[in-house]
Amino acid sequence: MRAVLMAGGSGTRLRPLTCDLPKPMVPILNRPIAEHIINLLKRHGINEVITTLHYLPDVMRDYFQDGSDFGVQMTYAVEEDQPLGTAGCVKNIAELLDDTFLVISGDSITDFDLKDAIAFHKAHRSQATLILTRVPNPLEFGVVITDENYRICRFLEKPSSSEIFSDTVNTGIYILEPEVLKYLPENHESDFSKDLFPLMLQEGEPMFGYIADGYWCDVGHLDAYREAQYDGLFRKVKLDFAYEERMPGVWIGQNTYLDPTAQIEAPAMIGSNCRIGARVLIEGGTVIGDNVTVGAEANLKRPIVWNGAIVGEEAHLRACVIARGTRVDRRAHVLEGAVVGPLSSIGEEAQVSPGVRVWPSKRVEPGAILNINLIWGQAAYRNLFGQRGVSGLANIDITPEFAVKLGAAYGSTLKSGSHVTVSRDQRTISRMVSRSLIAGLMSVGVNIQNLEATAIPVARSIVPTIAIAGGIHVRVHPERPDHILIEFFDHKGINISKAREKKIEGAYFKEDFRRAQMHEIGNVAYANQMLDIYGISFERHLNVEAIRHSSSKVVIDYVYAVSGAVLPQILAKFGCDAVVLNASLSQVAPTNSNRETLLSQLGHVVEALKANFGVQVYANGEQLILVDEAGSSIRGEMLTALMAEMMLTQTPRGTIVVPVNASSAVEHIARRHDGRVIRTKANPTALMETCQTNANVVLGGSGEMGFIFPHLHPGFDAMFCIAKIIELLTIQERSLGQIRAELPRISHKTHVVRCPWATKGSLMRHLVETHPVESLELVDGVKIFDYRSDGWVLILPDAGEPLVHIFANSPDRNWVDETLRDYRIRVQEFVDQEHESEEEVYAESTYSY
Repeated sequence: MRAVLMAGGSGTRLRPLTCDLPKPMVPILNRPIAEHIINLLKRHGINEVITTLHYLPDVMRDYFQDGSDFGVQMTYAVEEDQPLGTAGCVKNIAELLDDTFLVISGDSITDFDLKDAIAFHKAHRSQATLILTRVPNPLEFGVVITDENYRICRFLEKPSSSEIFSDTVNTGIYILEPEVLKYLPENHESDFSKDLFPLMLQEGEPMFGYIADGYWCDVGHLDAYREAQYDGLFRKVKLDFAYEERMPGVWIGQNTYLDPTAQIEAPAMIGSNCRIGARVLIEGGTVIGDNVTVGAEANLKRPIVWNGAIVGEEAHLRACVIARGTRVDRRAHVLEGAVVGPLSSIGEEAQVSPGVRVWPSKRVEPGAILNINLIWGQAAYRNLFGQRGVSGLANIDITPEFAVKLGAAYGSTLKSGSHVTVSRDQRTISRMVSRSLIAGLMSVGVNIQNLEATAIPVARSIVPTIAIAGGIHVRVHPERPDHILIEFFDHKGINISKAREKKIEGAYFKEDFRRAQMHEIGNVAYANQMLDIYGISFERHLNVEAIRHSSSKVVIDYVYAVSGAVLPQILAKFGCDAVVLNASLSQVAPTNSNRETLLSQLGHVVEALKANFGVQVYANGEQLILVDEAGSSIRGEMLTALMAEMMLTQTPRGTIVVPVNASSAVEHIARRHDGRVIRTKANPTALMETCQTNANVVLGGSGEMGFIFPHLHPGFDAMFCIAKIIELLTIQERSLGQIRAELPRISHKTHVVRCPWATKGSLMRHLVETHPVESLELVDGVKIFDYRSDGWVLILPDAGEPLVHIFANSPDRNWVDETLRDYRIRVQEFVDQEHESEEEVYAESTYSY
């Protein structure tokens, strides 16, 4: 049987270790990852290996040559021009694959039983068998669900945290029949998970998942790289060691000298031809390569030191990585998580702070304290994007330096010379951040249309009208007045997709920004007539005559935001009788309690003036809360149902788009009007995209996010919503109180349970496995239907916090209360049980150390 070893990756997330080394050649326990894979194949009787190469191919060919020194026969296929992807590179060598073959990634460490997996493949007469495993945090991997016969029925490539429905993931090891390659195009980039397997699933080909026992680690980032070393030393994974075990748990190579006063704690590995000086302390977990010199009284606590490094006297290394040929001088400190690239030099008494990366061939001056990545900028967060855009504490997380780098990262994903809009709310902090973003964008050759302070619906509506690549809006976070929220739009004004977010994150984390030449620096222009453009579109999608002849009196509270400078001008054209409250601009963002106080005051004003209704506009013109003629507030699920009722009364047989967690009152209302309801994932981007891609959508959104009128523009718009309500109440000759009384009586409640990130995937899998398939819906989270009570319960992982949201919905209030209580207890018990299991594992591993 032949194996295809995919070894073309450049390992950008492992930089600076992979600046001059392909990822499969990065050493684990002083042997390349690829060598450990070849040893695994050989143990299971696979001796013919075809290796696909792309990045620095000669490094691997020079090391393994024909494979005879390693007990296998190796041939190579190099992707010369461009990478063909995981499946494309295998298609490229299809003529060499005339029987069942195994595909294995060149960047993972595992001890899976491949013989058992191959036997499973043949027993099930599978065309493609994916070797799967279970992991605590599946966010970085492809999630897979199989049925009771292990046949694959669903998978999702790299889900967001709210999309997790299992903790069973794709390991990148496949057993395939050569016939499957017929589905792939010649000389074209394609991927197993994104292209081949979905197509096979669609065609009904037999495709199975083998859930493997044993160890598996995707060495995809620097933390995983260190963990794989430690796991190997502590015998959590079966690996072939390169050296003799001289004492229990201590492996030492040939011709290595240890001073008699040196102390070595197990487990540890020291390579060949090393020199370990007097009174050196080497703690358990340390890996030292070949030809390394360690000076007297050096203190090594779990570092990974590559070949040829020199560690000076009294130097301190703490759980860091010291790459090939690096010199760490006397009394220097390299601290936890730091990585020093090949051939670099850390001066005497210098300090490389935790998590800092030093690129190859750099020098840190003696006595210097390095707190940033040398040359390449400050250390980055693991994830930039949350549920909606990039957010963080104002001037603490979201600083000018951060914003410049973020702007450069975004701009680097666009073509040089592209145009983008930049807009903001009226706050000083937003002005500072937007100007920093503009500087970063200009530095990579992107031109700016600066919309300055304006409501976000105006900014969205402008984007499609001026033929630009996208837009950015900066504002104080609508739910957290001490946070800044930065949202990115595409060329249609829709929040960018997860794929685009990943590209920006990749540019940000790799710190590989395009630098424009002086004559290519971007320009800044200031857009004119924005309100005119928005107002024309606004007016075109309303029954203006109905509004002009309306006798409605409306009270509008703008909560001191910039929408107070926009909507009054537009409503004035229609002769609306609008009483305006709090329309002056304020630099201080109101807290939630401030807003509630203003809402109560609004109710009193509506009653006193005998107005038809009141409305509080917030979130920079996106969201609103209504107040009926009696002064009672309408928000959340009731507001969603009310808007659906009004819109479908006007346009029967229309389509309403709501998130998966919205009340089923919308379906009841749609049935009244022969309408249709589409459910989406519970995030703004999904709502916007669905509203644009489906025909006959008259309304999208929810009371918690705002409402979308897709013919106007693709975003949420509270300002247009107010005008539309005036129009509909006039035409339908109803009051909000009357409509409210006619809404379906649906009980909809929610509860939040704390759930660690590492437990979310296993919780979702547990829920999927313990409920009948016919009662499940996996649009977002796990939704379980109870058809007897016409109810459902939804367990939805939070995208930004270690929380799980539980929603229960039914016309039967008692059922909702009992179900919510039941699932709250179920989830809490599962979380507690997982926590206890983790503590037991930790206690055992601590004891084994």
